[in-house]
Amino acid sequence: MDQPQEKPEPVKITITLPTNAYFMSGIRDFTLSMIKNMTNFSEQWAYRFQSVVDELCNNAIEHGSNTKQEIKVSFINYPGDSVEIVVEDSGTGKTKMKAADLQKIVAERSKPGYPFTEIRGRGLAKIVAAWTDELQFEDLANGGLKVKVKKYLKNPALSVPSPSMSGAPDHIVLTI
Repeated sequence: MDQPQEKPEPVKITITLPTNAYFMSGIRDFTLSMIKNMTNFSEQWAYRFQSVVDELCNNAIEHGSNTKQEIKVSFINYPGDSVEIVVEDSGTGKTKMKAADLQKIVAERSKPGYPFTEIRGRGLAKIVAAWTDELQFEDLANGGLKVKVKKYLKNPALSVPSPSMSGAPDHIVLTI
């Protein structure tokens, strides 16, 4: 009789950063390396996930924390199942929002045909929500926000490059 296999323990890496965009290049590099080494994501999906983390961290730095604070970024790999990213801000930024408010904004802006009238404000809806399987916002006791995203690894399309990405990438197509 076969014994049920135990699930491997998740691998969690947490990085605390000053609220300074200077440090984002290191997070970008780390994200890409981690995704390529711990998942079966195609290169295209590895770069997409890098953009997701970039968007979440930049929002925490720009909107959620003032310059003397920190943000926390946690990378959690559930081997063979999913990758989860959690970004927490200090709640000391110039833009005070609650989790429910952000959820409402993302839901509205994710609707087909939403009329974006500003240059900015597309990131959570058009990058984060579109390229992850789960997106959750949570209010923290300190007044900050925790944003959690998850991408499941069992989707075979994640390991196959899209037809537009075959060969050398010489252009980027953005759909808005």
